[in-house]
Amino acid sequence: MPGIKCKCGNVIKFGEIPNSNEWLFISDVEYDKYSGNVDSEKLYMDLKSMLICQKCKRIWIYWNGYDNAPTPYKLDVDN
Repeated sequence: MPGIKCKCGNVIKFGEIPNSNEWLFISDVEYDKYSGNVDSEKLYMDLKSMLICQKCKRIWIYWNGYDNAPTPYKLDVDN
């Protein structure tokens, strides 16, 4: 099963369907290109994938598909 190792050491798996670690999203501009009957496969290709580490809550976004490295974002916590 595919997965990535988070900077905290946790392995985030993303091969399961459905996947509780993965969120799919689309920009408002890209979304506005759709109207009427929508081809779900075409829509899926325009979605970005975001994985959430259950241990540290860091998110990893695949901005350019799975062939490119994801960008990590760390939760900003005020102390």
